[in-house]
Amino acid sequence: MGRRLRRRILAYRDIEFLSTRIPGDPGPGQECLLLVHGRKVVGQIHYRLCTTCGEGVITGVDIDEHFLSSGLPTRALSHLRSRHPGTTWRSTLTLRTTRNLLRRMRIPITPADIACVHARALPDPLQPTG
Repeated sequence: MGRRLRRRILAYRDIEFLSTRIPGDPGPGQECLLLVHGRKVVGQIHYRLCTTCGEGVITGVDIDEHFLSSGLPTRALSHLRSRHPGTTWRSTLTLRTTRNLLRRMRIPITPADIACVHARALPDPLQPTG
């Protein structure tokens, strides 16, 4: 069995998804989806969620390089969609690797400074200030 196939099987069989709030978050809706293999975090999806307007914004995707071509990023975003049905997703990410993933998942990219009216005053803790 090839390495790539083994990683794909591992990504679909042995990765657990855990949702957590970001410590010290500035307000409601700042969340992180942890991708865990055994006792090791192998990825994180950072996002803001506004249940009032039904909008989700992906603000960060960080996945262990070993799992990038395993289908795990696609599986993680699909998990977010199923966990929050009816939510309209968009993203503020512009890196080439995340752009390709977001295009495949049909998640539009919007500027980081555009937020729903309920979260306009909340700074993004993942973006550098200054």
